Amino acid sequence: MLLAININNTETKIGLFRGDSLEAHWRLTTTPARTPDEWAATLTAYLLQAGRSTQEVRAAIVASVVPPVTQGLCEAVERATTVHPVVVDGALALPIKLEVDEPLQVGADRILNTLAAAHLFHRDTIVVDFGTATTFDCITADGRFLGGVIMPGVRTAADALIRNTAKLQATELKPPAHVIGRRTDEAIRAGVLLGTADAVDGLVRRIKAEWPNGATPQVIATGGLAGLVAPLSREIEAVNPDLTLTGLRVAANALGLTW
Repeated sequence: MLLAININNTETKIGLFRGDSLEAHWRLTTTPARTPDEWAATLTAYLLQAGRSTQEVRAAIVASVVPPVTQGLCEAVERATTVHPVVVDGALALPIKLEVDEPLQVGADRILNTLAAAHLFHRDTIVVDFGTATTFDCITADGRFLGGVIMPGVRTAADALIRNTAKLQATELKPPAHVIGRRTDEAIRAGVLLGTADAVDGLVRRIKAEWPNGATPQVIATGGLAGLVAPLSREIEAVNPDLTLTGLRVAANALGLTW
């Protein structure tokens, strides 16, 4: 089986593939202070909970945008499974082209989104990834990453608002019933969620206006908060919550890993 791990600033998503099929997946809090032994114990526990043995893992692949966590988690994978994981970055020979000024600076998650979109859709695509940041990845049908946009994530914006405003309290992020909030928490939810949805729609329209080949790209959402924002957006056409894990599987195939 293939163990696929995507380390982001807020959450680490782990997937277990049998062939091309995603058999199980988990979300863990990304904790830089966690030791390799603690990561290894956590991985082992989740595998056992899914009815799998660590010895069933034949290959492992890791993508990370959090360097302080990468090495410790890679050590943990090797301790738990005896498999040395491959780490995805812009220097790997993958079946995509990073047509940007600094390809080695492209985040691993954006590389994975490009790989997955090119593999699954075979058409021009804008991937909107809702995580700690909200990223817009622009991908052509033949697998060229054109660049994109990075804006503050939903929770990042909400936390900054609450942290820097003495009279505002933390509130659960759920879609508001009305734009005009009659309570403070309603006003926050409207501002954060509807504001994000409208910002996404506005940026997508601007991206489409600049699209280089005259085509109209489709818009796919992914990431932990995609299901929250996508229903409020007019431009997002579909949600694929496992896009980055699919990108890890595609990368593993392209690199010749066997599982």
